[in-house]
Amino acid sequence: MIKGIRGAIDVKRDEPGLIYSAARSLLENIIVTNELSVEDIIAVFFTATPDLKSAYPAKAARDIGWVTVPMMCFQEMNVKGSLPYCIRVLIQVNWDKEREVKHVYLGKAKELRPDL
Repeated sequence: MIKGIRGAIDVKRDEPGLIYSAARSLLENIIVTNELSVEDIIAVFFTATPDLKSAYPAKAARDIGWVTVPMMCFQEMNVKGSLPYCIRVLIQVNWDKEREVKHVYLGKAKELRPDL
């Protein structure tokens, strides 16, 4: 069965090192929390708020070895009052586990999903 795992994290400012570090932290946290392996991953979709222009978050995934996984980066809609400097991810996975997926929201991005 195919499932989607969502996540988000914020950065302090638009700098490549901060973007890569945050994206890597988010991905690693999703992997550990959901007990995934790279073989489980079908595709990864990133969005970044319009104030993040200096780097693609997908580079962090490539840097941790996800070289065979298809990925895309998109610019998020510019919605008034939305969380600034935010990276979001949707990871599609082959899910054969009995339990539900666990979405991961870190830093200020936790405000986006108070239900979690």
